[in-house]
Amino acid sequence: MAVLRWRGLEFTRLQIAAHLGAWLPLLVLVYDYRADNLTVNPIQDITFRTGKPALVLLILSLACSPLNSLFGFRQAIKLRRPLGVYAFLYALLHFLTFIGLDYGFNPKLLYDAIFEKRYALVGFAAFLILLPLALTSTKGWQRRLGKAWKRLHCLVYVAALLVIVHYVWLVKSDIREPLAYGAGVAALLLLRVTPIKQRVHWALLALTWRGARRPPARAERPGLASARAPGNRPE
Repeated sequence: MAVLRWRGLEFTRLQIAAHLGAWLPLLVLVYDYRADNLTVNPIQDITFRTGKPALVLLILSLACSPLNSLFGFRQAIKLRRPLGVYAFLYALLHFLTFIGLDYGFNPKLLYDAIFEKRYALVGFAAFLILLPLALTSTKGWQRRLGKAWKRLHCLVYVAALLVIVHYVWLVKSDIREPLAYGAGVAALLLLRVTPIKQRVHWALLALTWRGARRPPARAERPGLASARAPGNRPE
């Protein structure tokens, strides 16, 4: 894959596309805010437009490891950390919108909202899990924590499941979209189970082997088709 260099840093085109794609929802939100192009309920609009990118980016970061281990797509590993950090960035904006714009940083109102509304409680729990994961996402913290770093970052699946529950309880009526995201998280979680991961791996190898053994279609020699046509048969 082509590599672009800038001031001693190297980026693949996939990395550049991932960074630009991660910033796009925020840039569009800022543009719509400045253009007064939000909905009649701007706080609710901002809340939704920061929460959904957080969920999408979180799921994409979880998909990076299976893409590498099952499909050999090594470039995905380089995207795992930045996608996770971007997911936390949107989660932080989502949380600040809730406590700042919606409740004005009022401790009493926030306490009542978090502990009386179940969707707010599980959302707050998910944010508390994502916070230490974002703070310890650097290679320096990975070296300091050693094996404990991997165990800590496995909690990202707990956070993802809590976010799905938060989304389901928030929309209340039409839950098809959050359930679709939940199915994606569940599938990625199952791929971490060794027996399932091995079965999927061998199934993919079998499909690849069958495709490699399939004989290529025989090409007809020039003029053969015309010679077989009824009007071209010799008398």
